[in-house]
Amino acid sequence: MSIKEEQETIKEKIKKMFSLSEDSASNEEIRTRLLDGGKVTGTNMCVLVCAMIIASVGLNMSSTAVIIGAMLISPIMGSILASAYASVAADYPLLRKHALGFVVQIVISVTAAAIYFFFSPVKEPTVELLARTSPTFFDVLIAFFGGLAGIIGQTREDKANTVIPGVAIATALMPPLCTCGYSIANARWDMLLGAGYLFIINTYFIFLSAGIIISVLKIPKMRELTEKEWKRRRFRMFINTIIITLPSIAAVFVMIQ
Repeated sequence: MSIKEEQETIKEKIKKMFSLSEDSASNEEIRTRLLDGGKVTGTNMCVLVCAMIIASVGLNMSSTAVIIGAMLISPIMGSILASAYASVAADYPLLRKHALGFVVQIVISVTAAAIYFFFSPVKEPTVELLARTSPTFFDVLIAFFGGLAGIIGQTREDKANTVIPGVAIATALMPPLCTCGYSIANARWDMLLGAGYLFIINTYFIFLSAGIIISVLKIPKMRELTEKEWKRRRFRMFINTIIITLPSIAAVFVMIQ
């Protein structure tokens, strides 16, 4: 075997090793999993409120273990992945449905947290609360690669997905929302800005990474976009990414100095 043939063989092995299509589920299975996970049902809402109260107690008492438990039972990430699927599939009615459901979940979550912190006798912000108010570029990396891991786990042929729990802990969607609730209940608007920004970072980069993987898997679309539409969409995504990322980069430089 020549050197060129050996190089080609190595390339093929590496390509196969990192191939996403090797053990991916069918398009129908992926669609069902992601859209079912994004449903806003009465059960999900009850679980969401319970998760928010648990996370709020954990933040209020500075208990990392309790916060992790709340993140594991929260259903809020499902709406982000479902929205990413609908966006890539160019199914705009479906996108609006899941985006609206996500907004409803945010409102309910922040309201539940605000009510808890309003009545809580512990008013001083704990270390765990303050930790959610100063996002940096490292949080961007965690959200992006956590989102990649999450959507890859959801699109595998093996239904026993052990990735999502770890992603739920790493990307931490619940604690920033709880911190927003604390900020509103105690009129700490400086904390509200930082916690809200961290939640935006986590949400956006999970959505972005999920969209990338779903695009790579070439899921069926409701309609094919024209080249002009694709360019406009890519440009908009690029601009949004820059706008959302810049403050976090600045925060890193401030932290280093």
